[in-house]
Amino acid sequence: MLQANPLVQIDPRAVRAEIGKDRLLTMYRKMLLIRRFEERAELAYKSKLIAGFLHLYIGQEAVATGFFDHLDCSRDATLTSYRCHAQALLAGEDPKPLMAELFGKSTGNVRGKGGSMHFFSKKGNMLGGHGIVGGQIPVGTGAAFSAKYKGTGGVSVTFLGDGASPQGTFHESLNMASLWKLPAIYVIENNKYGMGTACTRAVSVENIAAAKASGYGMKSFTFDGLDLFSSWKVAQEVVAIARLGEPVLVEAKTYRYRGHSVSDPATYRTKEELEHYKTLDPIERIKLSLIDAGWLTEAGAEEIEEQIIGRIREALEFAAESPEPPLSDLYTHVYA
Repeated sequence: MLQANPLVQIDPRAVRAEIGKDRLLTMYRKMLLIRRFEERAELAYKSKLIAGFLHLYIGQEAVATGFFDHLDCSRDATLTSYRCHAQALLAGEDPKPLMAELFGKSTGNVRGKGGSMHFFSKKGNMLGGHGIVGGQIPVGTGAAFSAKYKGTGGVSVTFLGDGASPQGTFHESLNMASLWKLPAIYVIENNKYGMGTACTRAVSVENIAAAKASGYGMKSFTFDGLDLFSSWKVAQEVVAIARLGEPVLVEAKTYRYRGHSVSDPATYRTKEELEHYKTLDPIERIKLSLIDAGWLTEAGAEEIEEQIIGRIREALEFAAESPEPPLSDLYTHVYA
C-alpha cells in the first residue's frame, strides 16, 4: 500500500550545514537570477518585444537548481519541456544570448530561430527545451543509453510536467530504462496544473512517482519542490543511484506563480491558493535560512539583488540592440 504522504523528510539545518556557505550562496544567486530574468522577460513580452509563447518557471526554481548542483556537464545530460529558461541558465548559458533569443535576434542562443521553448546548451550538455508535451522523455532516455554504451559514468536528467506523465512516451521510456538498466533520472515537476486543468482532474493518482515507478521496477522519490534543501538532498541520492546504472523516477511537489504561459490569466485557480503558495516562496526561504545561519545579511542580499538586476539590464540592452536574422538565413540549419 502506498504511503498517504510519501514526501521525503529532511532536517533543513543538517542539509544546510552539509551544503555549506559558499555553495548555498551560489545556488541562491542562481535561483534569483532565474527569477529576475523571467520577470523582466515577462515585462518585455507584455510590451510586445517578445512574440510567440513564454512559459515561466517562477516558483519552481528550487527543483532544477537542487539537481544541477550535483551534475557534471562534461558527462551528464539534461533535458526539459518548453519551460526551459531555468535549465539553460543553470547549464551555464549567459543571460545575454538567452534574452536575445526571446527577442528573436541573430545573437540569440539558437540564432533567434527557437524562441522561448527551445533554449539549448552544447557546452552545458543541456539537450534543449522541447515544445511537444513529453517529446523530451525519449531523448533523455537515449542520452542515458549513450552514457551507458560509451561508459562515461554520466547520467541523464529529464524534467517533465505532471501533464506529461500520462503520455505514451513517458511509459515507454520508463519501461525501456528499467529493462536496460539505464542511468536515467526522470523528474516530474508537479506544479498542480497541466495548462488550465488541475492535476487532480487529469491524473488518476495523487502521488505520480510513487504509483507509477512500481509498475516498472524503479525506485521513486517524492519531495517538497518548494524547498531547495529537499531538492538538493533528494538529487544527491538519486544521482548516486543512477550512476550505478539504475533509473529513478522523482516527483517534485511544486507550484508555478504564473499561468501556463504569460498569455494565460490563470482564472482557474483562486487568489487564496496563489497567496498561500507565495508564502512558501523557495527563494525567500533560502534567503531567510542564509540570514539565520549568519551567512548573509540584509545588506548583502540587497547587493546580490543589485548585481543580478544589473546583469539582466545588460541582457535586455544586448537583446534590444542586436540585429534580426537576415532573410538569407531562413533556410540555414534546416537540412543536414
